[in-house]
Amino acid sequence: MKLVKHIANLGYGSRKQVQQMFREGRITDVDGEVLYADDKVEHAVIHVDGEPLDPPPGLTLMLHKPAGYTCSTKDQGRLIYDLLPDRFRDRDPVLSSVGRLDRDTSGLLLMTDDGQLLHRIVSPKSKLDKVYEAQLAQDLSGSEGAQFASGSLLLESDDKPLLPAELDVLGPRAARLTLHEGRYHQVRRMFAAVGNHVQALHRSRIGGLGLGDLAEGQWRQLDAADLAVLFGESA
Repeated sequence: MKLVKHIANLGYGSRKQVQQMFREGRITDVDGEVLYADDKVEHAVIHVDGEPLDPPPGLTLMLHKPAGYTCSTKDQGRLIYDLLPDRFRDRDPVLSSVGRLDRDTSGLLLMTDDGQLLHRIVSPKSKLDKVYEAQLAQDLSGSEGAQFASGSLLLESDDKPLLPAELDVLGPRAARLTLHEGRYHQVRRMFAAVGNHVQALHRSRIGGLGLGDLAEGQWRQLDAADLAVLFGESA
């Protein structure tokens, strides 16, 4: 792929804008030598305005999503893309969230431009558990664990019972819930089904991958070792 198209696909601008960047000498190699549009160089040596070029297609990242942000490129209000470099929303192929966290839910969100990886993560065949911590409006009654683990709980508007899920009580109005499937607003609907209301919800883990010390609102690129942990393939 020609350099102009490659850099434009990473969201740095239109092809015309990237061509102008070349003319202005803003695109260099690691030693600061100016590059030209017809040069043949490796991605890793390219710098724009003195900074390394963004990762090539195949980018996967973890975002610690704060509450109040929407997993969308077009909705009104604060969007998850506001937490990333502006050009990330213009990448081609598109950088998409892997599933969604609703606006009022915080925590671990994966994003990728790798369609095959996205489908592998969301596929039930991968059996990736999702772990949530919920703050509740009312005290737990003590019966929720058995109800969630029964495999017979049927949510309103669904025609198929939920798979068994594990509940760990963290406090009178706090619980950790491990799910083995992903349905629309599932955690909130589960607690509503047992007469409670989720006031705050946080996703802390997907598969084997947790947020670690990643601060709220921050993101980091994932590598092959991270993906192995995600899928439980690490030694």
